[in-house]
Amino acid sequence: MASPRPERDPTQPVYVISVAATLVSAHPRTLRIYEDEGLLCPARTPTNIRLYSENDIRRILWIRHLTRERGVNLAGIRILFELEERLGARILEALYAEGTRRRATPDADASHQAGPDRHRAAP
Repeated sequence: MASPRPERDPTQPVYVISVAATLVSAHPRTLRIYEDEGLLCPARTPTNIRLYSENDIRRILWIRHLTRERGVNLAGIRILFELEERLGARILEALYAEGTRRRATPDADASHQAGPDRHRAAP
């Protein structure tokens, strides 16, 4: 009988860029761009190889969700990350929850996008 795997430390950098990119379905160049934009800061080995942790992978997934599903550009994501760090609030979790609720109820999303004034007569 196999013994259970010990819990991994989510801050421990373990994935090289090619593996990290595969895990998040992105090109390695995309991860370099995120780093250049200041959205990620992977650890480096003594030979300068990037290593990504589970927390980095989670952050990349948030970035991809925000750009693809929410239409936020990289500058906006940087601001969201900064706000979240300063306020200690879970802004990104709230955005994600809101997005999944909207996808679950497409009728509510359509009425939300139309706005409260959609039934008023034109002046």
